[in-house]
Amino acid sequence: MTIPTYTLNDGLVVPALGFGTYKLTESDGFDSIASAIEAGYRLFDTAALYGNEAEVGRAIAESGIPRDEFIVTTKLRGRSLGFDETMMAFEESRQLLGLDVVDIYLIHWPNPRLGRYLDSWKAMIELKDDSLIRSIGVCNFPQQHLEKLIDATGVVPSINQIELHPYFPQQELRAFNAELGIQTESWSPLGRGYELLSEQVIVDVAAAHNVTPAQAVLRWHTQQGLLPLPKSASVERQVTNLDAFGFDLTQAELDSFTALERGRLGGLDPETTEIM
Repeated sequence: MTIPTYTLNDGLVVPALGFGTYKLTESDGFDSIASAIEAGYRLFDTAALYGNEAEVGRAIAESGIPRDEFIVTTKLRGRSLGFDETMMAFEESRQLLGLDVVDIYLIHWPNPRLGRYLDSWKAMIELKDDSLIRSIGVCNFPQQHLEKLIDATGVVPSINQIELHPYFPQQELRAFNAELGIQTESWSPLGRGYELLSEQVIVDVAAAHNVTPAQAVLRWHTQQGLLPLPKSASVERQVTNLDAFGFDLTQAELDSFTALERGRLGGLDPETTEIM
């Protein structure tokens, strides 16, 4: 199976679909990550907040697959915002992952009330300049906070990872990201639970293309240039989710998914939510 790729604004080439690891911890989590590697995933998304960087790193190390075939993303947690704090937190993540170089490092949440994400961004720029990180970006950053980073440093994030699915398509922020050359990554790309995948329009479109509803929604993402990060502990769903490129949705079908918009599922507004 050949997975298409995107080239980030700093030249890093990444798969067009990755594997999310939220809540995949300890031995069961390790097994799920290992099976995802066997299924063909090569972009893995973890975070200090997830508490599973060691599991991700061990699964990659024990896979027998060359390290340079993987793209590993981890994230700076809110309580580590600040210049010196970021330097220490990054080193801790790097050690837990067992990696000499982290491919992608992201600020997990802006936590704007703290007023420290710019200091973290400056530390990440330094780490990238020191060749300890290949690419730096952010998560959950609205336009105004992206602008603050860029105006202060001149460095444009390579990625903005945001909640994104047909219930919350985020068209304005996606357009802003695209205008600046920032790759939009989608967390919770299939919504939460299975309600989205039971929507009749999605079920009908999937049937018309002889694919699963999840495959249809993932194609909605990738066909619009988004990079989804589905998570599943099921080996079968891991395989089918990755095999979501061999068909195209019509514009009318894409629009019918977007028309399901209803808003954030978790109520986690990055302007007001503080995740530490």
